[in-house]
Amino acid sequence: MVETFDIVIVGSGGGAIPAALAAKSQGKSATIVEKQAVFGGSTSYSGGVLWIPNNSLLKKAGISDSYNKARRYLDSLIQKPDKASSRERTDAFLNAAPRMVEFVRSYGMKFRRPYDIWPDYHDELPGGLAEGRSLLAEPFNLKSLGEWHDQLAIYGPLAHMPLGAEEFTTLFLMKRGWKGKLKALKYASLMARDFILGRQTVANGAAIQGRMLKIALQEKVDLKLSSPVEQFLIEDGKIVGVLVEREGKRTEIRARDGVIINVGGYSHNTEFRQAHGDAPVAQGRSSANPGDTGELIEAMIDLGAATAHLDTAWWVITSQNTDGTWPEGVETKDGGHFRFLHHLDLSLPYSIMVDQTGHRFCDEAGSYMEIGERMLARHRSNGKAIPAWVVFDARHRRYYPWGTMPPGKTPKSWIDSGYMKKANTLAELSDLCGIDPMGLNEEVQRFNGFCESGIDRDFNRGGRAFDRAHGDPSIQPNPNLAPIEQGPFYAVAVYPADVGTAGGVVTDQYARVLRTDGSNIQGLYAIGNSAAPVFGRTYPGAGASIAASFTFGYVAALHCAGSNELENIIG
Repeated sequence: MVETFDIVIVGSGGGAIPAALAAKSQGKSATIVEKQAVFGGSTSYSGGVLWIPNNSLLKKAGISDSYNKARRYLDSLIQKPDKASSRERTDAFLNAAPRMVEFVRSYGMKFRRPYDIWPDYHDELPGGLAEGRSLLAEPFNLKSLGEWHDQLAIYGPLAHMPLGAEEFTTLFLMKRGWKGKLKALKYASLMARDFILGRQTVANGAAIQGRMLKIALQEKVDLKLSSPVEQFLIEDGKIVGVLVEREGKRTEIRARDGVIINVGGYSHNTEFRQAHGDAPVAQGRSSANPGDTGELIEAMIDLGAATAHLDTAWWVITSQNTDGTWPEGVETKDGGHFRFLHHLDLSLPYSIMVDQTGHRFCDEAGSYMEIGERMLARHRSNGKAIPAWVVFDARHRRYYPWGTMPPGKTPKSWIDSGYMKKANTLAELSDLCGIDPMGLNEEVQRFNGFCESGIDRDFNRGGRAFDRAHGDPSIQPNPNLAPIEQGPFYAVAVYPADVGTAGGVVTDQYARVLRTDGSNIQGLYAIGNSAAPVFGRTYPGAGASIAASFTFGYVAALHCAGSNELENIIG
């Protein structure tokens, strides 16, 4: 059996629908081929944020931004561009991203700026924006998808979460002030409304992919679920389609203009990860979608595609028992537990993160990617940072959440299982965890001194607007710093985990896949986590990877279609 389209898009993650809509806008036919039985990829599992410099919602809010300002920021952040983060690619992103947003909005996509402030991750750098450049989808009622309601990929803990990811920090402070209490009241009222009206309101990744799916259905985009690709179709050195297994039959899906690979990364391909990097990431620690297994990345490498950054990922710290078991939390459908992902809660006062020598190695309030890179670098240097330990005092456990538990609740099972260590003194805690007691005592005393002055002289925790936005404003002079001095004391072992791999094949400013000699593989494009990251090993702000996927999906389809619009966007 043979089907033919102008453009074939493989994978249904973030960039798929923008690519299909761009193809349609040029009078071209497109299909989206997804191997999973559900639509959305890892974007559906995510916070659903896009980092878009110079976007129209910033202008509407009266916040000044420009290409030049964003360019200064990326230059100061990336510093040493490589073949993935070349000037041509970053320029293409900066020019195309705000246009892409207006393009999908023209089809009915609804974006908003964060309800609560979400600064760029490195707002202290030239061009950084303390107000933040991130956008999210408006909350979405999944029931409006009709029969497609159960065919959207969704991350279990967020399946009934009507709050955006940026609101979690304020919710965390429900015991610390009126803003947190109002956020908790908002959450409760939205849940009650959904129950009464029979709705299922979601935010985050499910909202953005739910809205994009609804647009695709309205625009009659051809969608093929449960259709894994077996191989590329190649004629005279050009990629002309893919061979798919669908409903028990092998089907050639041919592309007149190009094939866009949007299959995510290789998070669940342990053998590939071990072959291409030294990060000691155990199997099962990734929260990427189950289809993130990398077969087509390997196939593109076999075609001669160049690669970059295959040793890195979009790191997020996780916690588990030292014997490898997982703590009590939100249960999965198969009786397991979803992983605890620690990002915003590491920012909160009365806590530090140390390696097994007892010493800190990063700004705990920094971005998840930055913390993961610091942990891995520390472990490479001394072999004692995996696991690392988050150490808290009694006030942290009274005031703030941890994992899936609200403020003030520490399950007895956490202590009994050894997941969370508890002791009356830091010396006893050190013994329970295998941390050097002298090192931990010295570090806590030094850190407590920083809390008095409000200045972290070692890692500048609380020195960025991003840090402070995720602290406790009732703590002064620095909302991220409060001393560890009231027992009992607690500690949890933490490890590097990820929400997707970051490396991939090298592409140019049009998303064409490049060989090691710099030539492009004719007819082949790659976007999202299938492509090496446009920002290299850095992460400029919340939603940078999803923004790149959306943007280069839009660009790739226009290039496939031979659109003259690209001259106005990229040149």
